[in-house]
Amino acid sequence: MTGEARVTVVVASKDRLRSLARSLPLHPRPVILVDNDSTDGTAGFVRRHFPDVRLVEPGADLGAPARNLGVRLAGTPYVAFAGDDSWWARGALERAADVLDACPRLALVAARVLVGPEERLDARSERMRRSPLGVEPGLPGPSVLGFLGCGAVVRREAFLEAGGFDDVLFFFGEEERLAVDLAAKGWGLAYVDDVVAHHHPSPVRDPRGRQALAARDAVLTAVLRRPWRVVARRSFDALRGGPAGWAGLRTAVPRLPRALAERRGLPASVERARRRLERAGG
Repeated sequence: MTGEARVTVVVASKDRLRSLARSLPLHPRPVILVDNDSTDGTAGFVRRHFPDVRLVEPGADLGAPARNLGVRLAGTPYVAFAGDDSWWARGALERAADVLDACPRLALVAARVLVGPEERLDARSERMRRSPLGVEPGLPGPSVLGFLGCGAVVRREAFLEAGGFDDVLFFFGEEERLAVDLAAKGWGLAYVDDVVAHHHPSPVRDPRGRQALAARDAVLTAVLRRPWRVVARRSFDALRGGPAGWAGLRTAVPRLPRALAERRGLPASVERARRRLERAGG
C-alpha cells in the first residue's frame, strides 16, 4: 500500500475545543473527529480551521461508542484512537501499520504512552510492558488484555467483528470489554514499546468522579463477561471504596438490565489469562 494511508486517526470529543486546537494539527491525516454534541463551538471551529478533518456530528453524546462511527467511516485497514488531549509520536503510526501488516492475527497494538511535558511513562503502559502473559508466537510484543483508549491502533476488521466499544459502559472503563472480546474471537493483542503516543491530560480533573466511573465500569464489565465471583469481588471492592465506590455502584444499577441481557462467558483460556493479569496487578 505504498503511497496510500494505512491508518486513520479517530478522535471522539465533547466540549474540549482548547485541547483540540492543540492536538489536531499534530495528527497525521486522515483524521475523523466525532463531536459528542459539544456546546463550546467545537464543530464550527473545526470546520473553519481544520477543513481537512472529517467532522461527524451524531447529534447526541454517545460517549466512547462515538469512536465506532469513526471506525465504520474509516477507509483504511487500521485505525488509531486518540483523545482530544493526546497525539501520536512522529512515525508511530507507520510503525504500527508495519507491525499489523506483518502479524495477520494481531488485532490491536497497545502503545507506550508518555504523559505530560516530562514524558513520564504511564503506569498502565509499564504494566503492559511487564505483562506476565509473555510473547505469543507470531505477535510482536507482550500479550495484553487491556489498553489505553488514547494509545491503541486497531485492525478495523477485528474491531468491527468484536462489536466496538460498548454503550452499556458508555465512557471510562470501556477498554477491558473490547480487549477480552477480541481475544475470545482468537485475535491477538500486544504491547509494542516503539509505538509511542503522547498524552497531556488537563490538570482540571474530578478525582472522585473518575473513581466512581472506574468502580461502575469495573462492576458492569464483570457482569457483561466475567464469572459471578468476579462480579461479587468487584462489587465488594466498590463498597470498600467509600463515597466514590458507593456512587459507582448506584450508577451501575440502572445499567444492569442491559448488561445482563448482553452477558456471555469468555473462553476458559481468556478467563485464565485475565485472572493471571489481575493477580499480577494488571
